[in-house]
Amino acid sequence: MRKRWSVVVLSLVITTGLAGTSAMAHHPEEGGGQYSGVISQQWSAFESVAEKAAEGSHAPQSFAPCIDGMAADEFPCDGVDMMSFIPHGDLGTTFANDIWGWTDPETKRDYALLGAGEGTVFVDITDPKRPDVLGILPTHTSNNFFWRDIKVYADHAFIVSEDNGHGMQVFDLTQLRDWDGTYTTYTETALYTGLSSAHNININEDTGFAYALGVRNTGACGGGLHMIDISDPTNPTFAGCSSENGYVHDTQCVIYEGPDAEHRGKEICFNSNAPGAYGSTNHWVAIVDVTDKSNPVALGRMSYPNSGYSHQGWLTPDQQYFLHGDEGDEFIHGLGTTTRIWDVRDLDNPVQIGTFENETTSIDHNIYTEGRLAFASNYSSGLRVYDTRNVADGVLSEVAYFDLYPEDDGPHFDGGTWSNYPYFRQKNILAVSSMDRGLFVLRVRGGLSNN
Repeated sequence: MRKRWSVVVLSLVITTGLAGTSAMAHHPEEGGGQYSGVISQQWSAFESVAEKAAEGSHAPQSFAPCIDGMAADEFPCDGVDMMSFIPHGDLGTTFANDIWGWTDPETKRDYALLGAGEGTVFVDITDPKRPDVLGILPTHTSNNFFWRDIKVYADHAFIVSEDNGHGMQVFDLTQLRDWDGTYTTYTETALYTGLSSAHNININEDTGFAYALGVRNTGACGGGLHMIDISDPTNPTFAGCSSENGYVHDTQCVIYEGPDAEHRGKEICFNSNAPGAYGSTNHWVAIVDVTDKSNPVALGRMSYPNSGYSHQGWLTPDQQYFLHGDEGDEFIHGLGTTTRIWDVRDLDNPVQIGTFENETTSIDHNIYTEGRLAFASNYSSGLRVYDTRNVADGVLSEVAYFDLYPEDDGPHFDGGTWSNYPYFRQKNILAVSSMDRGLFVLRVRGGLSNN
């Protein structure tokens, strides 16, 4: 019998989590353009979120449809239902951050892979109304606060963290098939030590290369793309660097199949570069040809007005447009929640053709596209669903939302959603991470088809 809502006692959270001051004391080093006083403010806010989460008592909830603009009498919504909610206490965590997913090609089961301070939590959401918390892969280091980033290739999860000495964990996800119904502490399958810490990771599943971002303490890639051959998942090997445009905060690397015939068939990375401090003018979108890992070629690079911190972006499925978020423009320049639209049909000359500014002032964080929809995790205003059918005209429109942080929609880091994953076998099902609350499994109403 499969166990539902595996409960982890609070003592485990306190023992392994953020309750100790030693976990609070390790802040990222100042230096390199990416760190500034604002980063310290962000860091302090995240610590506060974790402390409040450890003291909180949110209860797990099952299906709560969006009725008259509210779900579970707590969360403002429109066109998005809450299938289930798992709080930190049941996850064995105190601070959630990045999230990714995996569909088992053999069993067809859907799993959410939730990054947290304590490690990576595995949740079976095949029945989205009754998810199972399988257990956790603990962080490789002893510090239980740092966020981590997760991507998947060839049935293995690849996990990085900004904590020094963490390296890149590799975990064979097929182990999840043997879950015994109890909260399990897993061990890493392999560890890549070619980097000490990294802020982020992207994987091109078509080529078997991983791109670690914001790598520090190695000195080799200057904060740019640290490229890793993961074609043999349990034996990752260093493949090269791309540091032409300085620090890269996030990227999407693809085999290019878009309209620019000169570059078709090559491996191209679309980078969000933030080599300057928060609020400086050194922020841009940059495109790099990484087909030859020993000789990357910088293509187009463009800055943009009202930059704060070039954070992350994602291509539309036809690879003609790039939706880009800046993590600093809302609170530095007083903008509404802003997504910039880039025409990248000419890879040597990307052009910003539009700006979508939401009515909220929440800071945007991560956005992903699937079909005609874009799914944006905006910290305090929650999951926002945008229609991209008019993107060629530089236009997006919001068609649905679910606010995971009903306290307010302000431009701060005090709570809300870090990221989302919309690529499960089950269409219209998303796993969404809430820093202060835990894991939400949401469903976009069927009328908003991704087709």
